[in-house]
Amino acid sequence: MDRLEIKAQFAVTEDGTIEGLASVFGTPDRGGDVVHRGAFAGASFPIPMLASHDQKDVIGVWNSGEETPEGLRVKGQITVSVQRGREILDLIRAKAMGGLSIGYMATSKTPRRGGGRDLHKIDLFEISVVAIPMHPGARITSAKEHPMTEKTETPDIAALEAKMADLEKKADTTALVARLDKLEAKANRPQGGADDPKEPTAERKAFAAYLRLGDAITAEEQKALNQSSDPQGGYLAPAELSSEVIRDLVEFSPIRAVADVRGTTAPSTIYPTRGDSTNARWVGETQARTASTITFGQKEIAVKELATYVDISNRLLADAPQAETEVRSALAEDFGKKEATAFVSGEGVLEPEGFMVNADIAYTANGHAANLSADALINLMYAMPATYRNAGAWAMNGTTLATVRKLKDGDGRFLWQPSYQAGQPEMILGRPVVEMVDMPDIAADAFPIVYADFKAYRILDRVGLDVLVDPYTQRTNGMTRIHATRRVGGGVLQAARFRKLKMATS
Repeated sequence: MDRLEIKAQFAVTEDGTIEGLASVFGTPDRGGDVVHRGAFAGASFPIPMLASHDQKDVIGVWNSGEETPEGLRVKGQITVSVQRGREILDLIRAKAMGGLSIGYMATSKTPRRGGGRDLHKIDLFEISVVAIPMHPGARITSAKEHPMTEKTETPDIAALEAKMADLEKKADTTALVARLDKLEAKANRPQGGADDPKEPTAERKAFAAYLRLGDAITAEEQKALNQSSDPQGGYLAPAELSSEVIRDLVEFSPIRAVADVRGTTAPSTIYPTRGDSTNARWVGETQARTASTITFGQKEIAVKELATYVDISNRLLADAPQAETEVRSALAEDFGKKEATAFVSGEGVLEPEGFMVNADIAYTANGHAANLSADALINLMYAMPATYRNAGAWAMNGTTLATVRKLKDGDGRFLWQPSYQAGQPEMILGRPVVEMVDMPDIAADAFPIVYADFKAYRILDRVGLDVLVDPYTQRTNGMTRIHATRRVGGGVLQAARFRKLKMATS
């Protein structure tokens, strides 16, 4: 809410029906604010009736309201069937609670000369029965059977001010007024009443020092920030900063989007392979036939395991609920990047076998150690059998792709062709391009480009990312240990469906 104002006069009946002026138009309240007619044009009823703006103290409902020349006149019902409603009704009759206060947000306002604001448009959230009104004219006029003032019509403002002053002299309301002033001041500050940003908390000062100096901050500043030991959780940002986490961009090669991905329940999978063709020949009627030998082999793809754990302080988990979510997100990003890198260049022992390290994949020489040759790319593509070539795609990193986009054929036409349709990839020599950040850069003796039918690369998922939260084993240290495991395998099934471009040795 922007502010909680007391600007009202109302009447009640025995059954709790209540009518009143929730806001007075045209005259300033004690804070200098003036509400103008039309400010409540968009008000929607019914709205809650509260006691002293306590959301836990609902005493009824306002059923209707309309703007009149003097202000916003409302009608509602105190719930007298519950004890709290009867108590409030008795306090109104005893003149202990004599005003209405609106809870609202000012959506159109201008500053007034000398202080205060002109309020032209207001979003009304609730109207409360209160003891001390903000506006001198916001007083209860009558309760029909129990008169509250001498008149039920709009009261004389000057007379009401005099009565209010007399009442304040008789009753010591200093502490209550001071508390209301404090609440009003906080409600008018940015951030919904947060501490004055001109006077930062000790935690905010210490955090600012940590951002500037790192671990060189003083012992007092460390005490203001430290929620756990530095290697095991570090410093917790002040509450007003910890709700947002700035994340670095994590890029990884989209191998899964183009490869053949399968699930498995075994630690490895064996694929039978067939080598030679038969030795069939054309023969005459009585000519001897020749024998054929077919060799069979097998290709095994073993499932590998990727694992780690993170210790995080229990206090940090309690004070920053998003901390565990961020840990899980970081694990998923790291595991995704690590496995994508392994699919490209994994050594095949502890990691999956990357297609760039498979010794059976042939290559085409570029002929130069630093400059890409357009002719070499054409030679590479057409060195593959037509069936594989027509299903293939190029793979390279962004730096290499930038170089390829500048290449032209002998007629001055670019080899690279842009995509003119949403969702369709870019093309080189009529075949799509997949940008893979884990591919090597152009350098002497490097393999910066591969052309392949990537369905010949098999990925086996044994276990998805398994995250286990262990709050017990490290509890004596005030920590929770979060374990993460991923079991996945990968390997080239048919090397003939891949071909690499090799830069010359300098």
